[in-house]
Amino acid sequence: MSTTTSSNTSGTEQQDGRTWVGPTAPERLSILRDAKVVAIVGASDKPSRASYFVATYLLSSSPYRVYFVNPVAKEILGQPVYASLADLPEKPDIVDVFRKHDDLPGVLSEAIDAGASTIWLQLGSWHEGVAADAEAAGLNVVMDRCVKIEHARFHGGLHLAGFDTGVISSKRQVVA
Repeated sequence: MSTTTSSNTSGTEQQDGRTWVGPTAPERLSILRDAKVVAIVGASDKPSRASYFVATYLLSSSPYRVYFVNPVAKEILGQPVYASLADLPEKPDIVDVFRKHDDLPGVLSEAIDAGASTIWLQLGSWHEGVAADAEAAGLNVVMDRCVKIEHARFHGGLHLAGFDTGVISSKRQVVA
């Protein structure tokens, strides 16, 4: 198991039936801070899609090299799109996944083969089997969280709930 993930070792079940426990806020910050390359699997060229919004944010407001993975799109936001993680020009640190539940085991397999450090399942995406398999393979796992919201939150741009607070501060921002 990776040092930046947490598992519920007590065997107790959370209220919503989930047993896996994800990384703490400091652990998520560490994941984001250590990353250099983010691959967005299931990236869309449609501005109404969450993956497009996240991609726009990461390209404009983060230090990451961002790659898009989608077997049908050719270009998103002026960037080339790759058919699979295996086609990327470099190893992704974070594989940010915007795919349906049944596709997640296959995406994990690709992420492992690509040498990724972290598999990050977006808001609403939860798969305990994938989490267990990813941790067994040495990957960090984040589920049901948005990379954009987490990155912005750690930089002081978002309130804990994920909304712009409108507060202007001279406090130095945390760099991830």
